Amino acid sequence: MARGELCTEEEIKTLVYNFYDRIRADTALGPIFDEHIDDWDKHLHIMVQFWSSMLLGTGSYSGTPMPKHVALPGLKAELFSQWLALFHQTTQELPNKAFAERADEYAQRIARSLWYGYQLNRHPDTPLTEISHG
Repeated sequence: MARGELCTEEEIKTLVYNFYDRIRADTALGPIFDEHIDDWDKHLHIMVQFWSSMLLGTGSYSGTPMPKHVALPGLKAELFSQWLALFHQTTQELPNKAFAERADEYAQRIARSLWYGYQLNRHPDTPLTEISHG
């Protein structure tokens, strides 16, 4: 790892793969993800690119996650809370604590942004609700 870098690409890959192992095993989130992801290898590769772009500034991700999430039916704040809880469990196992902390910060922002976007798109006349923090 170069001096001043938060983490390596390999550390990001470990985070992503371990996190999505938890997602897939989760009774609430697993079925939702499995229903909408046809190719897990491709999804995991995209998620590594996403987190590399966020944490290392690689610019390797160029997707638009909001429309994909807004299109999902019946999402609730509790699902985003569970997503965050599983993410935090995964980061707690990382030996690189600075990386874990930064990844958690980004995950909080991402979950909040996607939840707000979802609510605004699906129920524009209803006041926004927050995600509870377990």
